[in-house]
Amino acid sequence: MANDQQGHTAPEAGTDHPGECPGARTNGTTADGTTTGGTTADGARRADAPDGPPGATPGTPPEGSATRGGFGRRGFLAGVAGLTGAGASGLLGGPGAGAAYAQSPAAPRSDTRATPRPDAHPALRPDQFAGERQLLLPEVVLLPSGPVRDHAVLIEHGTFREVGPAARLLAAHRGGPAPVRLDGHLLMPGFVDAHHHLTQSFGKAQAFGQPSEIFKTVWEPLEHALDEESAYLSAKLAALEALRGGFTTVADAGTRAPVDVAALAKATEEVGIRCVLGKIVSDGTGGPAHLARWHGHPLVHPSLAIAVPEDATGPVIKHTADLCADAGAVLQIHVNEHLASVERSLKSVGRRPVDYLHHLGALGPHTLGAHATLLTPTEMRQVADSGAAISYNPVASAWKGNAVAQATMWAALGIRFGTGTDGTRGDGFRLVDAAESAQRLTYGLATGDSVCGAGDLWLKHGTAGGADALGLGRVTGQIAAGKAADYLLVDLAVPELTPSYDLRWELVRLAGRDQIRAVAVAGRLRLWEGWPTDWDARALVARAAEVGPKVVERAKIQRVEPR
Repeated sequence: MANDQQGHTAPEAGTDHPGECPGARTNGTTADGTTTGGTTADGARRADAPDGPPGATPGTPPEGSATRGGFGRRGFLAGVAGLTGAGASGLLGGPGAGAAYAQSPAAPRSDTRATPRPDAHPALRPDQFAGERQLLLPEVVLLPSGPVRDHAVLIEHGTFREVGPAARLLAAHRGGPAPVRLDGHLLMPGFVDAHHHLTQSFGKAQAFGQPSEIFKTVWEPLEHALDEESAYLSAKLAALEALRGGFTTVADAGTRAPVDVAALAKATEEVGIRCVLGKIVSDGTGGPAHLARWHGHPLVHPSLAIAVPEDATGPVIKHTADLCADAGAVLQIHVNEHLASVERSLKSVGRRPVDYLHHLGALGPHTLGAHATLLTPTEMRQVADSGAAISYNPVASAWKGNAVAQATMWAALGIRFGTGTDGTRGDGFRLVDAAESAQRLTYGLATGDSVCGAGDLWLKHGTAGGADALGLGRVTGQIAAGKAADYLLVDLAVPELTPSYDLRWELVRLAGRDQIRAVAVAGRLRLWEGWPTDWDARALVARAAEVGPKVVERAKIQRVEPR
């Protein structure tokens, strides 16, 4: 299957760790504040710098090449083969590539200033991103090793075929597609929402001001009130919001609506977003058929779900986990989210939820736990040692939680994790901002940690880390050869990012979805300046505004009105 589950490996020396502080990497600094060692004032590397992390020797393969271990110290992201061709540095080039590029009259001008040029906002058009082959030349590309300038990407049949110095790609493809200059723009991976509930979009505001555990009083009644059309509309509305917020992949954790999950698949496919489609199998039936039904689909990746461990028997949980492991899919399950659920687990099975999964043998690389805000040190060790993944959902904690997950501790332990919205709001930049801010407020202030992983950590876990957690590490999450061309085009010529000194930090704390000019999934333009170009999204919004309140009315949601 397309899903990617890998055994864990030790890291290479010099591999970027999720918890690594970018400030720990040293580059020389001149008297005027510019940096040496191949980086510009905004932290972006130049094409004339050796590929690979700062400080690497010339010819060292860049992160994402075949010799790289993987994501963090657990190594679940598979390296991309084929980047090193003839010569010492293969397709990604090596020392001197940037100099040739800067002198090439056919190439865009090289500019290492932190702020884009005054003319760096070309009149781009959606049709420039059409075609099975595209050669894009952004001002900055966010690679796994960090932002770089003077690079280009070649997209073929929905995949990044080549990523490297622009001079190299321009010379190699003179007879190919016309290069598209993207001055003043960043090309970065699309965000990955590692935990969503697509059929809860009609009731998001119903959760405001409510006690922490509301699935019995809000979410179950809401989903049970859906029919085929309203479930489809709810999922399509949520998918559109996610795409507008820069997400190119969402993971639906399974709906309780009495409908065929094909309604959700249809909705996400029409929107054009990649979806990990969960099916709840708490009764032990339907799992193999669901996995087979969506096997090989280009955008829909099947997954099995059990809402919470208490919903299924121990044998069913173990059997479902084994099915997912054999199929290369993920088992989605909520764990240790609220104090009430932890205490119910202790009373019913004598163990906390994560410890119970570990006891059953259901905790492994195929397991994706949602929330995990209340983990003991022992449970964290169990997650780390098993290779299981977690979805860190900071906005959900703020809106309806008992605690904030210790994500910086997870990073230090090598726990695989992505970031998820839990259906709160579909905004990727606000999500990574919340992820960093929540750690700063709950753990950083108490320990004097002013970094809390820095911007690099949250961007990685909002993109590649999320893909890895969903079993899609081979498929998406990075701007790298061999990965799906799921990307965002972000406007850099804006007041919020001017002047620029450290782009990764600035994307986390300062950027917003209004700066996203284009969203592409599998190489196809899905959104242009906030709206689709090939279907009527405003008609969808109008229909959802009509249907949504009727669903909420018949759901008879039980709210505690705030006083």
